[in-house]
Amino acid sequence: MEELQKALNDGRSLTVSTLPDKGRCLFTSRHFSPGEVIISQEPYVAVPNKNSNDSSSRCEWCFSTRNLKKCSACQVVWYCGSTCQKTDWKLHRLECKVLSKVEKGRIKSLTPSIRLMVKLYLRRKLQVEQVIAMTSTDNYGLVEALVSHMSEIDENQLVLYAQMANLVSLILQWPEAEINIKDIAVNFSKLACNAHTICDAELRPLATGLYPVISLINHSCLPNSVLVFEGRLAVVRAVEHIPKGTEVLISYIETAASTMTRQKALKEQYFFTCTCPRCIKAGQYDDIKESAILEGYCCKDNSCSGFLLRDPEKRGFVCQECGLLREKEEIKDIEWEVKYLIEKASMCSSGNKIDASLTYKAVEKQQLELCHPFSINLMRTRETLLKIYMELQNWKEALAYCRFVIPIYESK
Repeated sequence: MEELQKALNDGRSLTVSTLPDKGRCLFTSRHFSPGEVIISQEPYVAVPNKNSNDSSSRCEWCFSTRNLKKCSACQVVWYCGSTCQKTDWKLHRLECKVLSKVEKGRIKSLTPSIRLMVKLYLRRKLQVEQVIAMTSTDNYGLVEALVSHMSEIDENQLVLYAQMANLVSLILQWPEAEINIKDIAVNFSKLACNAHTICDAELRPLATGLYPVISLINHSCLPNSVLVFEGRLAVVRAVEHIPKGTEVLISYIETAASTMTRQKALKEQYFFTCTCPRCIKAGQYDDIKESAILEGYCCKDNSCSGFLLRDPEKRGFVCQECGLLREKEEIKDIEWEVKYLIEKASMCSSGNKIDASLTYKAVEKQQLELCHPFSINLMRTRETLLKIYMELQNWKEALAYCRFVIPIYESK
């Protein structure tokens, strides 16, 4: 802890503190300006999200899908070229030996989570043997210090972790003195709460990585920083002026959602109740209004910009601006049509992009009848259309959807 504290304070102007209600967290020891890098870290371990049996395999190191060649020995790992293969060789040399012994029938069981855990223990071994360098910000001790939340996990999940741990033990074939199933199961729980999805610039998921120092950063629904990825590198940048002595906060989830939706997601995935300035307003008028706008319905009167709340007599939803009632039967019919069209559009997306665009346009039309202009669902449909038109190189339509989407983000 002292070595980590010194490294962060000297090299990154950060300090590690422990708060009673949050545990360990990062604070700034100087002012940070918007856009400035607060901290960056390479993953302790990372694996592509696609396994070797998928047609969309990725390079083990850079996560590219181009010019891939499979490792001739283990037949599991792929590389895009000799540079990535050589860079990853110290770890893969050991991994290759254990993967080569896996029975063909069990290859499909090598999910990204299983592979990530195997690599975690192999990297620990190589650092102990000083094959891979160990530093104050890059060592297995930082993984051990992560919170697992094992006491809060239900019995079914515990059984699943035990089964996964047993498979990892079978793959490694190490003596109990070096590894035991209980410890592996605990680490699976740590991964569930602390691993990050590595995304490209368009937020498409590429891989899963474990960044133990980045994992010290706590959540807020009103974050002062953002986590982005530059290849494998996790980078935390300030999104506002952050004074000296301020806690660094990022968002673990999509913040464009109602307080109830956000709290549910955080409790299920991360086992805590958020008490950020936005969440403590739950139940107040502004929070109710925001939730109704983000996830509710629009007024039947197109000239009215009011938001709707449930009618006390359960006939439907009432506009809070003009008082017009929107009956639940009408809403139900439109919702059913939207659901049908979204399912149809999803089937088109991987094939004919033109058909997909036409179907998503139909989804948008129905949502405009149902949703507030700042609705999350409408925004997501328009983001999808933007991506499709960019892929089709239909720049006129893409620009039109940029103009729809950007003001919504600016209004948050």
